[in-house]
Amino acid sequence: MATRWGICSAGRICHDFMVALKTLPDTDHQAVAVASRDSSRARDFAKRHQIPKCYGSYQELANDPNVDIVYVGTINPQHLKVALLMLQAGKNVLCEKPMAMNLKEVQELISAARKCNLFLMEGLWTRFFPVSHKIRRLLAINNVGEIKMVRAEFGTWMLGTPRLVEKELGGGVLLDIGCYCLQFVCMVFNGEKPDSVHATGFLTEKGVDETVTIIIKYSRKRMAVVTVTMASQLPNQAIIIGTNGTITVPGHMWCPTSLMVNGDREEFPLPTPSEPINFTNSTGLRYEAEEVRQCLKKGLKECPQLTLADSELIMSILDEARQQIGVVYCQDTA
Repeated sequence: MATRWGICSAGRICHDFMVALKTLPDTDHQAVAVASRDSSRARDFAKRHQIPKCYGSYQELANDPNVDIVYVGTINPQHLKVALLMLQAGKNVLCEKPMAMNLKEVQELISAARKCNLFLMEGLWTRFFPVSHKIRRLLAINNVGEIKMVRAEFGTWMLGTPRLVEKELGGGVLLDIGCYCLQFVCMVFNGEKPDSVHATGFLTEKGVDETVTIIIKYSRKRMAVVTVTMASQLPNQAIIIGTNGTITVPGHMWCPTSLMVNGDREEFPLPTPSEPINFTNSTGLRYEAEEVRQCLKKGLKECPQLTLADSELIMSILDEARQQIGVVYCQDTA
């Protein structure tokens, strides 16, 4: 039986999620409803993607008995409220990253999911790409020895994007793309809590983080360095340095299609999208959708490859970095 998806929001990432779903068998994945606070947008989205039901409110989607899981693709500050609405209505939830605005909100969502005995996962799609699976296999067999250093960077010019620069929209480079680099670090170090986190960076005139570097120290003299910016283009690589070699994601580290292990390159091509997409390599959203399906089929309430503890750890580091560079959201003082 197909996993029946409800799509919450009719924005650009939800469009790409639908295009990605279409690369999977329709016997496995079906979008059965879409909701937007603008009913005309919901109708247009439903028509474009052949979705049978459209709603002009999120509550209507929450009430739909034919939805197995809701993909929450709203803007960051709405994640907590919308995901809670869905969970309390008995719906499993895949919530686009970041799961919420801070650790307190993440823990509130996790608590609600456990109380309702429902599946919850953060949409950190990178974790499910074939490249990421290959990296985890290499690390499990100590392919490059003991890991001593991890470097990850993600930078692109986004100063003209309102959701990045407006604080009330959840702006800032850490929440938007810093989570990709931090999930990579946390994956490599297998969810280990760091000994210390040191962050420095620059804020925009509106008080959100524009460029940030985070140095993360682990036990046994191991370290990670993360740099993110929305003010310039970086090579966007990630490198794992061990005592016996290196593993490199040579570009697009947040949606990778190639990997180099001690200089040997391997390609992991993506399916071609059936229509134009908004974000780089976003047909790769298919991997997290299929992971969700497999978890639901097994009756799991969280994903073993991206646990709720992983989401807590990533957000705790984001919170610490934001505090050190002086970015405070209204959600932090609520």
